[in-house]
Amino acid sequence: MRALAGALPSLLLRLLLTSSPEALGANPGLVTRITDKGLEYVAHEGLVTLREELLRITLPDFTGDFKIKPFGRGHYEFHSLQIHSCELPGSTLTPLPGQGLSFTISDSFIRVQSEWKVRKSFVKLHGSLDVEVKGITISVNLLLGRELSGRPTVSATSCSSHIQDVEVDVSGDLGWLLNLFDNQIESKLRKALENKICERIQKLVASDLQPYLQTLPVTTGIDSFAGIDYSLTEAPRATAQMLDVMFKGEIFNRDRYSPVTFLAPVMSLPEDHNRMVYFAISDYVFNTASRVYHEAGHLNFSITDDMVPSGSTIRLTTKSFRPFAPRLARMYPNMNLELQGTMASAPFLNLSPGNLSLTPQMEIEGFVLLPSSVREPVFRLGVTTNVSAMLTFNTSKITGALKPGKVQVELKESKVGVFNVELLEALLNYHILNTLYPQVNEKLAEGFPLPLLKRIQLYDPVLEIHKDFLFLGANVQYMRV
Repeated sequence: MRALAGALPSLLLRLLLTSSPEALGANPGLVTRITDKGLEYVAHEGLVTLREELLRITLPDFTGDFKIKPFGRGHYEFHSLQIHSCELPGSTLTPLPGQGLSFTISDSFIRVQSEWKVRKSFVKLHGSLDVEVKGITISVNLLLGRELSGRPTVSATSCSSHIQDVEVDVSGDLGWLLNLFDNQIESKLRKALENKICERIQKLVASDLQPYLQTLPVTTGIDSFAGIDYSLTEAPRATAQMLDVMFKGEIFNRDRYSPVTFLAPVMSLPEDHNRMVYFAISDYVFNTASRVYHEAGHLNFSITDDMVPSGSTIRLTTKSFRPFAPRLARMYPNMNLELQGTMASAPFLNLSPGNLSLTPQMEIEGFVLLPSSVREPVFRLGVTTNVSAMLTFNTSKITGALKPGKVQVELKESKVGVFNVELLEALLNYHILNTLYPQVNEKLAEGFPLPLLKRIQLYDPVLEIHKDFLFLGANVQYMRV
């Protein structure tokens, strides 16, 4: 109980930070923009699903008594009504600012097949007929929201359908049957079909579309150590021509959460519409990753003599360091050295138009490995370098690589007198270029996933670098199963 009580404040703090970012005035770290082209594609895919659903509509039987010349009074049955085909030639999905989306289908067509029976006294007639339902217009308003967990929600707030015309195709001289249908059945069929269409759409939104939106990841693992928080910071925002989805976009330690002390920048997104979807990824995403790995010590490194190539003329021994620090070899003859590197602070990524760069600042401390296994500190160096970065993205991930610049070394402290840092730069440049950067690039090549719904793939990617953010554009393909 005491452990639980001690953990509650930090749990509540995390809940506050992750569930109510708008209350803190935080900007999203990542914005997904669905353009008019993207909405057009969504509408097309929606038609495919809706057509399959409308074909499953079951219509009621229609029975009753009639009085038609020349038969007089009798009883009729129109039964086994089944939708045989459905054509939905066009649709639009348009933003409703402040609400969500409006889905409209016009000039649609449904063909219904039916069996009929007519009975008068001992006379029975039966047959089949085709009913063509034309000029169907369907309009649905979709309200987009956000759960406290950060997942998106959708609900159909209104639905209406209207049938413009109903025509009956029956063979033979059965004009009386057409009159019977017009007088007794047409209005009932209109009303039943209009109601059934909206019932199916409401069910489709609740049972298919809402669960599908739940496949959007709220947190995604990058590796065994770090994950990325893709919870929505607010409900999706509909504007005149597009839909923006705002994500927190924070990379965090999966085992031990600590609040971020800096905010994501405000991003001014370009008005591009050549692709279906765009991702604006601020430097906040990358810099929270740097913070997490730095705090956990994953950016630290050490160099020992066994890591130096066998053919190198410079060894990590006091004898080999005689040209750097003459007193070192005299004070600690024939002993091995170890260099330990730490980042002075988390290296932040700088994004400017057309350019990605970092300026990591490191401290390297040199130790003598005494025969007693004690490490004796003997010097401390400051190391700076300029690093350019390259980022790419494929169908679902962003990957990267670093291109190092030359290392510059400054002596900060020496306990062994004069120290020639220029000669040491060669060793550090070799190790950083051939050991440290390959390890980092191997990790960056694994990449981190974009927030995508299930079965979505991207193609035709484009990448632009703007001030404080990357702008990635792509077209979308929904992979049907």
